[in-house]
Amino acid sequence: MYGWIWRVIPGPTWVKVVTMLLLAGLAGVVLWYVVFPSLEPHVPLDRVTVGQ
Repeated sequence: MYGWIWRVIPGPTWVKVVTMLLLAGLAGVVLWYVVFPSLEPHVPLDRVTVGQ
C-alpha cells in the first residue's frame, strides 16, 4: 500500500516525503479528533473496579 502511494504521488523525492508527512499528519488528526472521541464511550477506561 505504501509503495503504491509513493508511486502515485507526483514530483521529486523531497515533494513525496513532504506529501507523505502531511498525509500521516492528516491521518493522525482525523484519528485524534474524530475516531478516538467516537470510540471513547465504548471503551471502559475510566471505570475502576477494586476487588476486596
